[in-house]
Amino acid sequence: MPGLIGRKIGMTSIFSEEGKNIPCTILEVGPCKVTQIKTVEIDGYNAVQLGFEQQKENRAGKATLGHFKKAKSSPLRKLTEFANDFVEDVALGDTLGVELFDEGDYVSVSGTSKGKGFQGVVKRHNFRGVGDATHGQHNRLRAPGSIGAASYPARVFKGMRMAGQMGNKKVTVDNLQIVKVLADRNVIVVKGAVPGSNNSYITIEK
Repeated sequence: MPGLIGRKIGMTSIFSEEGKNIPCTILEVGPCKVTQIKTVEIDGYNAVQLGFEQQKENRAGKATLGHFKKAKSSPLRKLTEFANDFVEDVALGDTLGVELFDEGDYVSVSGTSKGKGFQGVVKRHNFRGVGDATHGQHNRLRAPGSIGAASYPARVFKGMRMAGQMGNKKVTVDNLQIVKVLADRNVIVVKGAVPGSNNSYITIEK
């Protein structure tokens, strides 16, 4: 199985054997339930759908309840598909946990970055703005400056760095090393930072 669903708990730091202070992120990973197995013959591709975190039955619709009933599972809050060419390794209704990972493994963690709202070019793209407040400049310290030519090409080129929505996008961080695995608490500690706010959902893959 390539990965699991989890939740970002927060950040901490751990001292290595050499006495170096390592910034780490604590992730609650699993237990995840196998709620659906997709195959090429039926769905056109191989994948495994996992569910994470219990949910009240009165918060799920009848169709959703029937979907979980097939997997002999109570309603789950978060569902995610993982591409898997070895679908025969798991069975419908299986429960998967942190035992899939070992200390020292390198993993990729995906999450939704913190939303910053509508931001200007200084915060969004690290522009300096107008460097000097003299020479008659008025309220231009954080302005983008010129964005194009005149009558030709008479348009703004695609990809121009301008003000706009910042954050709130899916971000994947690769090659994060697992420092600790606390199997009794379903917790994994990885070296470095993980996208998203505390208590947000993440997916972790080998």
